[in-house]
Amino acid sequence: MRQIGVSGNVQVPAAQIKQMAGAHAGFGWLYYGSWRARGLLDSPWIASAVVTRRFPDRVSIVVTERRAVARWKSGKAVEAVAADGAVLPGGTGLERLPLIEGWGPDRHRDALRVLAALSAYNVRSVTYTPAGLRVKLPTGSIWSGDLESLLKYAGSITMYPNKDLAIYPWGVSVQE
Repeated sequence: MRQIGVSGNVQVPAAQIKQMAGAHAGFGWLYYGSWRARGLLDSPWIASAVVTRRFPDRVSIVVTERRAVARWKSGKAVEAVAADGAVLPGGTGLERLPLIEGWGPDRHRDALRVLAALSAYNVRSVTYTPAGLRVKLPTGSIWSGDLESLLKYAGSITMYPNKDLAIYPWGVSVQE
């Protein structure tokens, strides 16, 4: 291999992608295969990769990176998480993302479902406890003890702007 191209990367440097893929100048092009490139999938940032060999001496690596959708405070550390729940170490520009935090059994995947369902409402944070989920919005909040009810009645936000809502399996309560 003489020419190794990398594209699609934002968070992971090209040199690191080449290293994970086992692609380095001087390695036999004919012997380079998917078994060698499997190291790319060890990175939590990389969702998928396509490695193409081109005769006589080129290898092209196209990666699809996961995108951070929230910050997750687990213990004292704050880490980025992708929509599929993968924890993404060392991301940049994460301050603008909503914060997920809580205590009790880990419910960060439930919080990610809430973030996806309420993506149009500029969610600031989602806090989980054994009793339920609290969603902070720029102008109010939502609490629900049941994830499915929260997702079902999420449209109530537009009917009651600037209010705090409690969502139950039987309906919505507006806090005055």
